[in-house]
Amino acid sequence: MSSPLAPYLPMAVALLVAGVLALLMPGLASLLGPRRPSAIKSSTFEAGSESTGPARQRFAVKFYVIALLFIIFDVEAVFLYPWAVNFQALGWFGYWEMVVFAATLVVGLIYIWKKGALDWES
Repeated sequence: MSSPLAPYLPMAVALLVAGVLALLMPGLASLLGPRRPSAIKSSTFEAGSESTGPARQRFAVKFYVIALLFIIFDVEAVFLYPWAVNFQALGWFGYWEMVVFAATLVVGLIYIWKKGALDWES
């Protein structure tokens, strides 16, 4: 007599192993790892240079705009993979749909470029 949950057993085992490893590895690292603290190791640094200014310093909106634009174009680029996999099955209709999609991306890129959103020194 087989349980209806039997097909999920391998997934449950994988999740259990992942959970145990997630707890075991940091625990073993803290127990067995080297402990040689020093003033230099405890000092704060950012990308190899000394920290200056307050921690709550304001950033220009330009950094956030660039990050959002990167995410938008990166997520849209993800749509290219399924299209490429099914390229033959989609035929000419799929080809022209991707041309319209890519043209929309290019128009958006030209727009933000002309608006100066990609210029760092503005």
